[in-house]
Amino acid sequence: MATADKEVETTGLTGWIDRRFPMTSTWKKHVSEYYAPKNFNFWYFFGSLALLVLVNQIVTGIFLTMNYKPDATLAFASVEYIMREVPWGWLIRYMHSTGASMFFVVVYLHMFRGLMYGSYRKPRELVWIFGCAIFLCLMAEAFFGYLLPWGQMSFWGAQVIVNLFSAIPFIGPDLSLWIRGDYVVSDVTLNRFFAFHVIAIPLVLIGLVVAHLVALHEVGSNNPDGIEIKAKKDANGIPLDGIPFHPYYSVHDFMGVCVFLLIFAAIIFFAPEMGGYFLEANNFVPANPLQTPSEIAPVWYFTAFYAMLRATTDPFKIVLMIVIALLGLLALVKARGKWKLGLPVLAVLVLIFMALTESKFWGVVVMGTAVVSLFFLPWLDRSPVKSIRYRPLFHKVFYAIFIFAFLMLGFLGTRPPSPAATLIAQICALIYFAFFLGMPFWTPRGKFKTPPERVHYKPH
Repeated sequence: MATADKEVETTGLTGWIDRRFPMTSTWKKHVSEYYAPKNFNFWYFFGSLALLVLVNQIVTGIFLTMNYKPDATLAFASVEYIMREVPWGWLIRYMHSTGASMFFVVVYLHMFRGLMYGSYRKPRELVWIFGCAIFLCLMAEAFFGYLLPWGQMSFWGAQVIVNLFSAIPFIGPDLSLWIRGDYVVSDVTLNRFFAFHVIAIPLVLIGLVVAHLVALHEVGSNNPDGIEIKAKKDANGIPLDGIPFHPYYSVHDFMGVCVFLLIFAAIIFFAPEMGGYFLEANNFVPANPLQTPSEIAPVWYFTAFYAMLRATTDPFKIVLMIVIALLGLLALVKARGKWKLGLPVLAVLVLIFMALTESKFWGVVVMGTAVVSLFFLPWLDRSPVKSIRYRPLFHKVFYAIFIFAFLMLGFLGTRPPSPAATLIAQICALIYFAFFLGMPFWTPRGKFKTPPERVHYKPH
């Protein structure tokens, strides 16, 4: 019988392909015979939704490039032509612009789920690192694409961001000149940003997505209980708490896709600008190098990091120096005379460098460090359990404070600067970094619940 089944599988067109390309085995390994935990919940929709939005961005981007002109004198008019003259061009453009914002909504929620359930813990460190690299590429892709409409906010936003690189000591001015390709944001800048947005970054992004999925399927998916389902298998080697991804989760995810598409369509047809958060009013005005907008702010998905950048003033730099000095002192105390002076010496060198450089540069460092910190999460978290379900109450409070601080930073980044807003942003930035830097100290402490041996699952 097994021989007959094998013969059926290796005959016809499928068999012809299988003998030359591992189509069936790949399908089985990654879909039909990939066993996922049976207790996935609402939070596990966002991985497949991220893949859906990526496909949307690629397909709509291809159609947009058919009529877009990467030329400083024609770019804005070509976008207007797409919106007004190309059949269904307005829909394609709004699908792409709304898709960019929805991509970040989905990715932020996907990362939040990983943070809650410890999806970055062993053996999924590489899965998390690939995911963080995808997030970085996504930020670069959004930044390069933001210039392309050649509106007022596009032009001046790119001007501000590129000028940040000039704050880097020694190489800053030359680096910003190299990025722009000119002394000001010009046609040359538009062309190279177009090349990065359409070709370079998408290729890297697709490669990272494939690596992310392959790494995930190699070690298996995490679950809300943080239990490794591969630890308990039946006589056939199938996880007792696992079910095939297809058809169970393909149908499950299809329901999530339907709900997402309803929300996506509602935004596209009724509020594509989302009150100026998805598309700013200034970006419907052609770029004018001689007229600066009254307020320059990035799109909402960058505003949390922008608020950190803007909050790094001279007084805040002094606060950061005090924090670094205290960390160096703590490292010296923990060394206990064992000549482990690497961290204290590094702290002293950083303090000297901070004293000699301007706060603008450290604003860039703070903004970059806020993203890079995510990469080290698997080694900062020392909790004996993965899932937040089995952690002490004060752990959950810390997570809630961290999320609140991040959301507050995002809100403050959309508002005009003021002394009060700057102070709140500085406090929230300190909370953000304290959450990560304090992890080795607070995550192993407290009374933990014992995770069950098998996953909690209620059929429905």
